[in-house]
Amino acid sequence: MSSKPQWWLMKSEPDVYGIDHLKAEGTTLWDGIRNYQARNFMRSMAVGDRAFFYHSNAKPPGIVGLMEVVETSQTDPSQFEPNNKYFDPKSKPDAPRWDCVRLRYIGRYDEMLSLEQLRELFSEEELGVVKRGNRLSILPVPENSAARLQQLLGAVRA
Repeated sequence: MSSKPQWWLMKSEPDVYGIDHLKAEGTTLWDGIRNYQARNFMRSMAVGDRAFFYHSNAKPPGIVGLMEVVETSQTDPSQFEPNNKYFDPKSKPDAPRWDCVRLRYIGRYDEMLSLEQLRELFSEEELGVVKRGNRLSILPVPENSAARLQQLLGAVRA
């Protein structure tokens, strides 16, 4: 584990898997990622890293909570399940293509930071989610941007 945790932004649609689902479960496998760049970001995560939980495809979309990486290098089981929408027939148990991490719920923010607000406060270089056309579900967050986000969002409540 690196000396300082890295920061991430991870998107999910709230009606599919939202912050309240994570709160109820306590931990979850962040599975179903089928983009190589996003997968590679997950592969670079370490235990103790923190991730902002971002509700995408919501009105409005934005950061709603905070999670912590508690396990890395997990094989995504959904790639082997034929009836799962994330099934990958080219992936084999002895050579899986897709990984995931296990995340733990830390808390929810009293107020969300909407995408519109984020665009007003951050440049594309400071926070990748504000870049128009960006569809990646997992993005690194630079340490200085993470610090600013924490100040803006305030404390999380369990």
